[in-house]
Amino acid sequence: MRSGRFSKSMGDAMRRLNASIGFDQRLYCEDIAGSIAWVEALERAGMVSAEERDRIRAGLVAVRREIEEGELALSEELEDIHMNVEARLTALIGPAGAKLHTGRSRNDQVATDLRLHVKTVALEIAERIGSLIAALVERAEESIDIAIPAYTHLQRAQPVLLAHHLLAYAEMLLRDRDRFVWAAGQADVCPLGSGACAGNQFGIDRELLRETLGFSRLSHNSLDAVSDRDFACDFLHAASLLLVHLSRFSEDLILWSSSEFALAKLDDAVSSGSSMLPQKKNPDACELARGKVGRVAGHLLGLLMTLKGLPLSYNKDLQEDKEPVFDAADTILQLLAVFETLVATVQFDADRARALLEGGFLEAISVADYLTRKGVPFRDAHRAAGEAVRRAESRGTTLADLPLEEYRELHPEFDADLREALTLRGALEDKDVVGGTAPRRVKEEIGRLRGLLGKERPGPARSG
Repeated sequence: MRSGRFSKSMGDAMRRLNASIGFDQRLYCEDIAGSIAWVEALERAGMVSAEERDRIRAGLVAVRREIEEGELALSEELEDIHMNVEARLTALIGPAGAKLHTGRSRNDQVATDLRLHVKTVALEIAERIGSLIAALVERAEESIDIAIPAYTHLQRAQPVLLAHHLLAYAEMLLRDRDRFVWAAGQADVCPLGSGACAGNQFGIDRELLRETLGFSRLSHNSLDAVSDRDFACDFLHAASLLLVHLSRFSEDLILWSSSEFALAKLDDAVSSGSSMLPQKKNPDACELARGKVGRVAGHLLGLLMTLKGLPLSYNKDLQEDKEPVFDAADTILQLLAVFETLVATVQFDADRARALLEGGFLEAISVADYLTRKGVPFRDAHRAAGEAVRRAESRGTTLADLPLEEYRELHPEFDADLREALTLRGALEDKDVVGGTAPRRVKEEIGRLRGLLGKERPGPARSG
């Protein structure tokens, strides 16, 4: 913004660098809401008359309508959304419009706008995450009879229910939802009335501002209030972890949908073909989600680097706070919509799941556990199970088909009831603890998650 302090206009290149209207125009609703609250506080403080207040308020509503209907051409010359709104307001209602900025700085104005935006979009994302969790729970319930190998080091380890695997991502998403609710709570602080950096000089009622704008609490230090962007970092941290979790889920689905695994089939709605190879059906939704992690995590790192060297209080560097938040939110909402479809439509092949459980000696831990339950020290039991694997492998057979006499050569505690321990049902039901893959426990978890999704409603969380 230029004032009487300057003798000539800003250069064209500097004007283009300085202007933020290309992206902060997205804050027009929040900016106008803040201005309506501000003029109410100005009237309460005696800085404008009731008639001026009403004219300003009506003018702001008219400006909002013009922006929404595409009737107002926003100007780079006016730098940002704040000055564009104020200029149009003054053009509509005359000199009264020039009173709106009394005692207010763009420093506390933009901090207020961005906090309102982050609070709103964080809760919107939390709701969408809840919908994705519900879709995962639905698919888990439908898949309760399918068992698959669980992997460690990408090597087959133990059998688990497919539902148990899907619910692992539901747990991650629950934490993501909580982080976004928490981020909304961190943004839920009203900085308006902090001025440029030292506070307001006209006795503005900040509690009135807080209440009117729907914030839960006030900022308590004007220097911090205009320069704090921790809440934006909190939002981007939540966004980064959510993308990490969607990427991990994507990697599983990419593997499962390959010909080598052939466990999952992705719907045409979330897949693409090849420009050259007619047979291809590519898991592009998953690959795009995996690829966008770097983009969103990069936004977090970029904002942290912007903040790290800033002296108090406001600095123009903080103009770099908005585009990362906007892009992260857009990316997440787009991906969540696609992933709801993906989860609802993916098909799992129960026959292929059974085939994947064959070989690899997944029953080995059951052999060791069998001896451990008979009082054999685990390290001895582990050694005997490993020797059983070696013998079965050398004979080209499975642990279940290895003769009992062979087992007894390895340890005298082996008996005929070993066969039951080596069944898939036995291996699953054996994990009958909270958080285990026993069918009874997985069904309990499905019920628990349904209860959480039915009872909880996202709302802003308060910091201490």
